[in-house]
Amino acid sequence: MRFTPPRANGSRRDTPTLPEIASRHAVFLDRDGTIAEEMGYLNHLNRFQVYPFSASAIRRLNGAGLPVVVVTNQSGVGRGFFPEALVHQVHERMIAELAGGGARLDAIYYCPHASSDDCACRKPRPGMLVRAAREHGLAVRGSWVVGDRYGDVEMAHAVGCRSILVLSGYGRGEYEWHRKNWKRQPGHVAENLEAAVEIILKESR
Repeated sequence: MRFTPPRANGSRRDTPTLPEIASRHAVFLDRDGTIAEEMGYLNHLNRFQVYPFSASAIRRLNGAGLPVVVVTNQSGVGRGFFPEALVHQVHERMIAELAGGGARLDAIYYCPHASSDDCACRKPRPGMLVRAAREHGLAVRGSWVVGDRYGDVEMAHAVGCRSILVLSGYGRGEYEWHRKNWKRQPGHVAENLEAAVEIILKESR
């Protein structure tokens, strides 16, 4: 399980290259608004609330043999709103709560940078997807991205992933008020993660 973000260095904008040969498709999940309640800047562990359907949804992906990787922007670290240690604590709680429902995550990646840092890992840039693919032997093209923000959809399109926008979290407002301005639409729109998993499993048969 990786809680460590891509390293910040002099070439932050450089996106790592995808592995040349990989056959396993994965499901990349946003965290806030997708797996757990959207709380804005989550600045205390007690505010973290996993959706009641998340464990059963992820468990179904596990049962289908699909790797499940969380990719999440956590710019509150870079903005000084909360310490990086809190991100680790939240992820430890998320893993424990999902495990209590029989579900597991294969990896977690997060970007702690503010937008002004101009890094390669902050969504909608695909740095976290590319790193996960390289480190876990995953085929990004044809994999799935599920999230509640248009940035998740943009990230998916950038590397050939299939995308699902969920209407939980910020999703409904994003979709109802802003979709007419989007350059590309999500592949699917689903009520929540549970409904998104139904789509993924149906199209993976």
